[in-house]
Amino acid sequence: HEKLLAEARRRGEARHTVWALEGIAQMHRNTGSYDKALALFEEAAKTAGRADDRRGRAWALRGIADVLSVRDGDTERALALLSEAEESCREMRLSSALAYNHKMRGNVLYRAGRYAEARENYALALEEFRAMDESRGTALSRLGLAKALARLGRAPAATVAELADLRRALGLLGLRHADDMIDRAATELGVGPVPQDVPPLSLGTEAALR
Repeated sequence: HEKLLAEARRRGEARHTVWALEGIAQMHRNTGSYDKALALFEEAAKTAGRADDRRGRAWALRGIADVLSVRDGDTERALALLSEAEESCREMRLSSALAYNHKMRGNVLYRAGRYAEARENYALALEEFRAMDESRGTALSRLGLAKALARLGRAPAATVAELADLRRALGLLGLRHADDMIDRAATELGVGPVPQDVPPLSLGTEAALR
């Protein structure tokens, strides 16, 4: 990403510059370097805006919203940025970006303790990802939905069953920290332990658990 960023800047290629900035920003966000992540996402948004790169700007706004929610607890500002990004996604018919926008809105609302609203957005994102057959987005939306439902009073046994299935699904996708994600969720929700190597849930069983 650093090499791409340097080359894109040398050539004056704004779209590649934005893509590289967003990738580096996400790495900083994932390792807890929120100030650096925010600065890079903001630079990406400004660069995309100057280049009329609406797709790149929508992704950058999503990143800014995420950091403002995690670092500052600034829910309303984060939601406003996501609404701005959603408008661009709809106008350009960016189905994947729109679904990830809805999942991020679920994340922001969940962090703010607005669990019913979070549930609605995770469920919407899940429907959109399934329509695209996008496995990663589907699994991550299911995880968010499972957490929101648990906060809204879902039976612990049902939560454990879904987390166990999600451990399997995320592992199959090759996500390196799948086990950690599931174990953290179980600890956060006060359920568990979450078993390993369970048979996959059918869609009917998954729906019934809700």
